[in-house]
Amino acid sequence: MMKQQLQVMLQLQDEINSVVNSDWRGQQFPWYRAIWVESAELLDHYGWKWWKKQSPEMDQVKLELVDIWHFGLSLELQHGAPAAVAERMLAELDTVPPAAGDFREHLEAFTLNTLASRSFDLGGFAQLMADVELNFAELYQRYVGKNVLNRFRQDNGYKDGSYVKNWQGREDNEHLAELSRALDSAAADYSEQLYLALEARYRSMAVA
Repeated sequence: MMKQQLQVMLQLQDEINSVVNSDWRGQQFPWYRAIWVESAELLDHYGWKWWKKQSPEMDQVKLELVDIWHFGLSLELQHGAPAAVAERMLAELDTVPPAAGDFREHLEAFTLNTLASRSFDLGGFAQLMADVELNFAELYQRYVGKNVLNRFRQDNGYKDGSYVKNWQGREDNEHLAELSRALDSAAADYSEQLYLALEARYRSMAVA
């Protein structure tokens, strides 16, 4: 199941990147820089200020990890087709035992490794997942949801500014979360089901 879900995510990432730019591999976009910026946003949601009381906003922390995963998959896909990349990633994920320590220090190590190598520190990411109890099944569900929403936005005018993000007083990601809970994320066509459900609601609300 994990291998299949990883292949699905890689394929979806390849597809959304191609929607944005058909020659995205040739552009050599600085995905590592996007990971660096997302890591800083993640740290803000987790909390780092010693002069005020802060509690981790765990849902937001997980959302930021999913955003980082998007960029990490893109970096991995620079090296080959989804099927081949999945084999290598799966092997590395299976050999990374989580270590004890502070999440913020693990995040800093992950970010440092990403900037130094300009590649995806998969072992470091697996450590961050373990730190916040984000298992692979939840990562998959959250990733597919965000990927579907990104694709839906692109298909409905996000690039030219005509897309309407608020649907009758609620943001599109709220509708996405509601729809995703009603579907089986283990289904082989989960992403297609979610896209169609999102599209049906968007049209029914006459916001397009």
